[in-house]
Amino acid sequence: MSETELETENNYPVIKVEELSYVYGKPEGAAKFKANSGDFIVRETLSFEPQGEGTHAFLYIEKTDTNTEWLVRQLARFVGTEAKNIGYAGLKDRNAVTYQWLSVNLEGIEEPDWDEFDAAGCKIVKKTYHRKKLKRGAIKYNQFQIVLRDIEQQYLSDIEARIRQIKSFGVPNYFAQQRFGHSYNNLSRAIGWFRDGKKIKKRAERGIILSAARSMVFNQMLSQRIKQIGWNTLLEGDIMMLQGTHSVFVPDIIDNELSERFAQGDIHPTAALWGRGRLSSTKQLLTMEQEVSESLSAWCQGLENQGLKQERRAARLFPYDLSIQAGADLSSEDQQPEGQEDVRQNVILSFSLPSGSYATSLLREIVQFV
Repeated sequence: MSETELETENNYPVIKVEELSYVYGKPEGAAKFKANSGDFIVRETLSFEPQGEGTHAFLYIEKTDTNTEWLVRQLARFVGTEAKNIGYAGLKDRNAVTYQWLSVNLEGIEEPDWDEFDAAGCKIVKKTYHRKKLKRGAIKYNQFQIVLRDIEQQYLSDIEARIRQIKSFGVPNYFAQQRFGHSYNNLSRAIGWFRDGKKIKKRAERGIILSAARSMVFNQMLSQRIKQIGWNTLLEGDIMMLQGTHSVFVPDIIDNELSERFAQGDIHPTAALWGRGRLSSTKQLLTMEQEVSESLSAWCQGLENQGLKQERRAARLFPYDLSIQAGADLSSEDQQPEGQEDVRQNVILSFSLPSGSYATSLLREIVQFV
């Protein structure tokens, strides 16, 4: 199914990331993004410290232009084990320089000479041990260093202003483009599954496709909240989530104390991750979420049919230690007509994000990509 066919799929409307609401307005400036691998650097920090002993080797690996699943297969082949014995906390971008932890279960296996591991684009930076396999989601945060290139000088002040706003008020916690696959192929496959009964044999693939469909529904829930209500506003019927946890609670009233905690980023409103069961929101928010679910009823029914249950996800995302640094001045007077000097700038963004959030959801509020 082509992208054009997706757009016209009446029973299964596809809301693309590009269509989602902005909270600070669509950025004026544009930049080149991922012009080369070194423009996007990610360093993973686990949510725990490996114990330093045990049968699981923990490897911190630098990789360039390499996806995590390929690396898992190379490690398994090198060690002489099955891929299921390799653990990792999260998938990382392929077109980037990334640093991530992987674990290898060495029980009953002679430990290899790790210096001989020579998978293309990969290097073991450090090694330790732990008593258990590394599990998915065991990430405290990912640290990003991103170069945005060829920004026109006139837009730098707008970018700096947006960064100040983001530090104070955050950004929507959208699922980003990579969740949906190239040309939204994961959603195409979901339509084939939900509507046409095309079975997906591999469990891992089923999980990816279900997550894509569920993520699109969540994105629309959040986008409509922003469009209809605005940003930085609490609603009657909100389900709140404590910062840094998945713990939720229902406030009795929106009083000064709750509003202060909201303003400080201690708590966040949530949007629905669709599944079976009743929505836990009430009042104004319930009405809005019901309207969205009705507009995406085929998607919601498909998710329910696969046994997913209602959950919540924080609506706001706050980056840690967000900063901007000017890079090289790209003034190219010699290439421009006389009196029309084109002054462009590179900038370097540095920040950290918690597990489950996306750098591009932050970047889309700062600059357009070309």
